[in-house]
Amino acid sequence: MARGPRGAGFPPGRLLSLLPLLSLALGVPRAPGADALDVCATCHEHATCLQRGGKKMCICKYGFVGNGRTQCIDKNECQFGATVVCGNHTSCHNTLGGFYCICLEGYRATNNNKVFIPNDGTFCTDIDECEVSGRCRHGGRCVNTRGSFECYCMDGYLPKGGPEPFHPTRDATSCTEIDCGTPPEVPDGYIIGNYTSRLGSQIRYACKEGFFSGPEDTVSSCTALGTWESPKLNCQEINCGRPPEVQHAVLVGNHSSRLGGMAHYVCQEGFESPGGKITSVCTEKGIWRTSTLSCTEIIIEINDVSVFNNTCVRWQINPGRINSKIVYVIYIKGQRLDPMETVHEETVNLTTDNRTPKVCLDLYQGTNYTMHISIASPRRSVPAIIEFQTAGDDLLEDDRIFNISVLNEACLKLNRHSRKVGSERMYQFKVLGQRRYLNNFYHATSFNFTTREQTAVVCLDLYPATEYTVNVTLLGSPEQRSVQITMTTAPAVKQTISNISIFNETCLRWRSMKTADIEEMYLFHIWGQRWYQKEFAQEMVFNITASSQAPETCLDLRPGTNYSVSIQALSSELPAVISLTTQITEPPLPEVDFFTVHGGPLPRLRLRKAKEKNGPISSYQVLVLPLALQSTFVCDSEEATSFFSNASGADGYVTAELLAKDVPDDAMEISIGDRLYYGKYYNAPLKIGNDYCIILRITSEWNKVRRSSCAVWAQVKDFIRLRESI
Repeated sequence: MARGPRGAGFPPGRLLSLLPLLSLALGVPRAPGADALDVCATCHEHATCLQRGGKKMCICKYGFVGNGRTQCIDKNECQFGATVVCGNHTSCHNTLGGFYCICLEGYRATNNNKVFIPNDGTFCTDIDECEVSGRCRHGGRCVNTRGSFECYCMDGYLPKGGPEPFHPTRDATSCTEIDCGTPPEVPDGYIIGNYTSRLGSQIRYACKEGFFSGPEDTVSSCTALGTWESPKLNCQEINCGRPPEVQHAVLVGNHSSRLGGMAHYVCQEGFESPGGKITSVCTEKGIWRTSTLSCTEIIIEINDVSVFNNTCVRWQINPGRINSKIVYVIYIKGQRLDPMETVHEETVNLTTDNRTPKVCLDLYQGTNYTMHISIASPRRSVPAIIEFQTAGDDLLEDDRIFNISVLNEACLKLNRHSRKVGSERMYQFKVLGQRRYLNNFYHATSFNFTTREQTAVVCLDLYPATEYTVNVTLLGSPEQRSVQITMTTAPAVKQTISNISIFNETCLRWRSMKTADIEEMYLFHIWGQRWYQKEFAQEMVFNITASSQAPETCLDLRPGTNYSVSIQALSSELPAVISLTTQITEPPLPEVDFFTVHGGPLPRLRLRKAKEKNGPISSYQVLVLPLALQSTFVCDSEEATSFFSNASGADGYVTAELLAKDVPDDAMEISIGDRLYYGKYYNAPLKIGNDYCIILRITSEWNKVRRSSCAVWAQVKDFIRLRESI
């Protein structure tokens, strides 16, 4: 070390005075008897004086390093790292002569102080931020992590504005409730009951009346994606196809193969249905429900056989549905006792539709006869047998007695009892025909007939379905003997009605094939049914009289009904059948309890089910209109939309729609603004302070025709909700 120039530095006297201090610092032994040095007085301010082995010494305090007397500098404990000094999840802070620890963000000291020194066992533990309610805001779910936390959306909510996970203080992400909105529609189907559009909500579908589905799943759920599951229901129109055959019966009239359609059967000739009419109905399963009734064969019984006018026989048959003519087989066997021999054997056929037939036969006098009466195949019958004896020849006087029998309905057989074979006789015929059901119908004719035959036959030109009185007089005899018989002609086999047409929906016009200017009576038999109203049945039977060859009549029919109309001219045995359908008319006006509300909440409205008088009721709609539009509202208008399609509400909207089958028979209550879906319409809350008109609309739809009836249900002025009114 370079020294300074001589004389520089401390003066010699000053140096001498510093020598004792230097010797003390350097541990230079002192001379005996010198003054003792106070070591403790020389300790550094950050040192402490300790006595060890009989000596005093200065030692730097905890947190300082140095010689204890001239130097005690701060010891930086943090230089070894916060983890080593303070533990995990900490920050170390050095102080003069010491240090302190602070837990990192997201952690706290176990002694619950902000700062700590780990020598008492304190350490940093994780803070569970999720203990604070609402940490992740509405719909959020808090998940604690080491030193922090993360937010996820709860079930039923989706992240909006960003992905998951998120942190509410640094991210703009929030959770919004899942709303699947309006469910998808199923063609020809509808939603059963009410529903919500939140996660997990389920809706159940069903097919409309007249449609059916297979075993597909009928439920759709609101998914976590905010969409509805695609419905699997497939509705198909019910069609039962051709009606089933009924043994010994034929289908009559037109029939529908859709739901509720009915097929009518009539038993074939010779068969009957004692239990009533036979019908089949098209069911909701797409199959025909057959009738429990059947057609059974009519077994004809021949009763009350009796003889009159010596050679004539009459009998009766049991009642039954026999409309056509019956062929009777009459077997005759005549015997005489002296000598015992068969003198007359013959088989005679008689064709007639009279239920009390009679026949006069050409029999021998004074003969015992056995007569078998039966019915020709294929009909079945219980035959009858009668035995009788004809009068002897001595009881007959020449030309005094003759009898007449009816052959083939319109022919007369004259049986003369005269001993003068080949004598010529003249007969006078007077014929008068009437129809009981027509007061102005007459058919009169007269003529003379001359013959030499013993059994002459005369055929008359007669009208069908007419009762005739024929008076036959034997001319030239002194007493002019007369015989009067009655006979009834059968209805015409040929159809007399054609070209039936419908006009003005309920009026009929047809062409009559009868003789001009002759009155005719027409029998009407009308059946009316409704597939949508099983208990409805209308049957009418009446007749009209007309002389026109183009008659027409108007019927008193109910709306929304399928009719089968049978028209039969009483002079013909064949009816004509036509089907017609009347259109629906407006449904009955809704029965509502009218409310007027001013400055208050709207009470629950009671919906009553209407009767299906004029057609099938399809739906009930509740409409919300601004009160100012009430006077201009048209009930049949289809302009009203859903709430979301008309958010301003300026034109009104449909707030609820209920299918008729979902409305109970007693009644149901509806609360306007309950935030539920009714059908596809959202029942939105009314806006506070506005004036509204609530309208109930009943709609009928059938056969491509739509009719509606409306009623004002309530008027609301200056609306307030229940919470505000309290």
